[in-house]
Amino acid sequence: MEEADLAPSIKQEILIDAPVDVVWRAVTEPGQVSRWFSDEVDLEATPGYRDALTFSNRDARQSMSIQVTVQSVQPERSFSYRWLHPQGATVGQGNSVLVEITLQPEGDGRLRVVETGLEHMGWPGEEQDSYIRDHTAGWVTYLSRLQDYLGRQHADQ
Repeated sequence: MEEADLAPSIKQEILIDAPVDVVWRAVTEPGQVSRWFSDEVDLEATPGYRDALTFSNRDARQSMSIQVTVQSVQPERSFSYRWLHPQGATVGQGNSVLVEITLQPEGDGRLRVVETGLEHMGWPGEEQDSYIRDHTAGWVTYLSRLQDYLGRQHADQ
């Protein structure tokens, strides 16, 4: 087994019954991303673009902004960004987690999200394990919201 196979990661997949261009817009256009993912989105699907996603916890009356830097964009195929890097730092392996969203245009309408690079963050074991648990559950929730959002959007047409 290769070392990359042993590295901790988070992987989630869903099937979406919607055209690829519709799904692409839902995962890359700020006005749509805010309907299923973060509450405020200041993001552009352009490599090198830097800004933030803001998540609000209305019950606790708190919000958290996460710095994001877009890494790569292949329209209607894949979109990746790094997050959790220190503000003002040059983003790269070792100080951020890579999130890759991949669409499978042929076949069954599969969308896959993978987070990698956790082993380079320097987190103690329990902190890394907690991150994996929290983000695994989070992606299940958010991808379910994405399915619901696209389902409602399709029903309105």
